[in-house]
Amino acid sequence: MRVVVVGATGNVGTSILRALVDEPAVTSIVGVARRVPRADGSSTVGPPFDTAEWVRADLADTSTRDASLDEALAGADAVVHLVWAIQPARKPDVLHSLNVGGARAVTDAVVRHRVPHLIFMSASGVYSPGPTDGHAIDETWPTDGVPGSPYARDKAEVEAMLDAVEEREPWLTVTRMRPAIMLQREAGAEIGRYFLGPVGRIGLKVAAGPVGRAVGGLVRGWQGEPEPAEQPRFPLVPFPDGVRLQVLHPDDTAAAVRTAIVGRHGGAFNLAPDGALTGQDLADLLAAGHRVPVPLSLARTGLKIGSAARVVPIDPGWLEMAAADVVMDSTRARTVLRWSPTRSQADVLDEVLDGVLAGTTGTTPPLTKKGT
Repeated sequence: MRVVVVGATGNVGTSILRALVDEPAVTSIVGVARRVPRADGSSTVGPPFDTAEWVRADLADTSTRDASLDEALAGADAVVHLVWAIQPARKPDVLHSLNVGGARAVTDAVVRHRVPHLIFMSASGVYSPGPTDGHAIDETWPTDGVPGSPYARDKAEVEAMLDAVEEREPWLTVTRMRPAIMLQREAGAEIGRYFLGPVGRIGLKVAAGPVGRAVGGLVRGWQGEPEPAEQPRFPLVPFPDGVRLQVLHPDDTAAAVRTAIVGRHGGAFNLAPDGALTGQDLADLLAAGHRVPVPLSLARTGLKIGSAARVVPIDPGWLEMAAADVVMDSTRARTVLRWSPTRSQADVLDEVLDGVLAGTTGTTPPLTKKGT
């Protein structure tokens, strides 16, 4: 089986390559990236990157991408499409052109080459806001995205495009993976760069350092609490009211992708742990239970101002997705793919925070500190 991974050098792509290298049914792997490990000299070519064939393709370059994709997809049995940019957040038209236009170009290439299986990496953000009673949703929940989020809007547009392709090309199996927030240590520098920015990274390090420990001691003293046997990571956790999160390790996502490829399982799959983390859960895990409730309206205003002032690198739509309270039920993945996460949400958080605080990088260009 010949598998093509478009976007094979990023946070999720590296995990998928590792999974495919270990799969006996996969006899060859083609990695597609704008900056391929072997060509530009900026990456160390080691496992799993030394196993793949590499094709350079820039999905933003409409003059060259079709030829590059034709080269990569020739003779493929499955294509995994991962490319999705979240920066520059202040240029949604640029992101739309790359994300939606790139997905359309990959899908068109799949059809041209009659590749029988396309796997698209969607996200929980594709769903409309969750139910008012807070129950977990399955794959039948509406996929119109979250108002106010360009990211969610574009994911929903791509999935609608795939609906049309499936109807037009009944021979094609389309799989949509809808994972929770994917975090790992190796992407620490990238996550810090894209979501926190320089000011946020400095603030996080201060909170985790001596100043934060001193503040934590003052809080415990004021509340009459004993000193813990182990110092918490942070003195307190400010968190918006009513927001819940689900987090997942990319290796667990990759395991589901691997099974879907080998079994050619189509349709949509939610990939998430059981349950979701509340603000109090995060405080219990990271700050000995000390949570500072933040009104959602205040969080919205603060993020809007911070984004406009370019202090925060993300747009306010990310908070709108979090506030939509989408908690996914992964029963279908557990039943059809025999899948379940191998890492707890607490372990995933610990790992990624270690990576962000240490500025941990991977060996590919997207996962380096500069990400150039």
